[in-house]
Amino acid sequence: MTQYLLSIYQPDGPTPPPDVLAEVTGKLDALNADLKAAGAWVFAGGLHPPSSATVVRAGEPLLTDGPFAEGREHLGGFTIITAPDLDAALGWGRRLAEAVAPLPVEVRPFNDGT
Repeated sequence: MTQYLLSIYQPDGPTPPPDVLAEVTGKLDALNADLKAAGAWVFAGGLHPPSSATVVRAGEPLLTDGPFAEGREHLGGFTIITAPDLDAALGWGRRLAEAVAPLPVEVRPFNDGT
């Protein structure tokens, strides 16, 4: 089984209204329950906005506030799953994309070191 990172990208801007967030949260809870029941769920989490980030660079310590790169979208949350192959991972990725629509979801396998 390979682990996959399902990344949710969201646009910069204000947080959606509570009723929209409640609907998305309900869909995510149902998806996570299905992932757990299938033995595919490893970990999931949402992130604070990029303005809460601190960037650390190698060499002489240099810490800067804010996101690493300027952009119109940022990583808003993620789910780590196990799946037997890319097709199965893409199936979970489609379900996640439906739960957080219209936000895009990137499905990427972890490098197993080989």
